[in-house]
Amino acid sequence: MSELLRPEARAALWRAREVIAGIGVIGLGLWWGLTSFGILQWLGWGLAVLGAALVLGGVQRWRFRQEGQGPGILKIDEGRVAYMGPLTGGTVDLDAVRRLRLDRRARPAHWLLETGQEVLAIPVTAEGAEALFDAFAALPGLRRGRMIELLNGGVRDVVTVWTRPARLTVV
Repeated sequence: MSELLRPEARAALWRAREVIAGIGVIGLGLWWGLTSFGILQWLGWGLAVLGAALVLGGVQRWRFRQEGQGPGILKIDEGRVAYMGPLTGGTVDLDAVRRLRLDRRARPAHWLLETGQEVLAIPVTAEGAEALFDAFAALPGLRRGRMIELLNGGVRDVVTVWTRPARLTVV
């Protein structure tokens, strides 16, 4: 079946997979909600709401994913981001990240995870980079909408996406 689609079309459908699944869930929910009675009708309406939530989350992920096959492989395990690239690489714990920046001057653009002592640069097109969406969502106070706007914007500069809030210490 996959040989019936051009590789570009197949890649576009794969990037939009959550949105497509959400639309299917909405369709099933509406069908049950409009044509059934009793408990199945209520389940249908609930399923339609769940499908809408899938679509909203899927649209954000779709906008976060970047086209192309960039250098390196990214792995995330237990809050630790590991990037293995052809020239650079490293690991950083998300709890240790003090600032998240986006370098749009680089080709391809790079996420810069700064811990204070080191900076881990990860291309936005690296294999597995779409997992950063969920990892970055765990950073306290990060606005995902702003992050996606900066990622898809046309500004060719280094921009700060997020900074860890300062901790107050009592002496």
